[in-house]
Amino acid sequence: MKKYFYSHLIELDILKTQLDTLNLTAEEKKELTELAHQNIHHAVMDAILLLLKEEDKKRFLELLSEGEHDKVLGHLNNKVEKIEEKIQSAASEVKKELMADIKKLKNSKKSGNKKRRS
Repeated sequence: MKKYFYSHLIELDILKTQLDTLNLTAEEKKELTELAHQNIHHAVMDAILLLLKEEDKKRFLELLSEGEHDKVLGHLNNKVEKIEEKIQSAASEVKKELMADIKKLKNSKKSGNKKRRS
């Protein structure tokens, strides 16, 4: 998976563990994990951009495009109070939604199995 400037702040093992409980191929699991990363990335980026002033957004995007991960986080810490908590919060909301989707899928498969047995 691609590393982002916030990767050390976000833990996805619980999602991977839950995906392991589903009857998925390795390729399906990989694709779903990548989708989870993409959804989290979009949510984090959206949250950050909403918090920055225009001139700060420009510098943020410049640093990001240059791959300056340490500088990106430093810039954000200087411009937004408790940015790491806000990044974690944005990611947490997406993880909750994904976990709920996995739970629904598991429940629908269980009820489908019960109907087939009857």
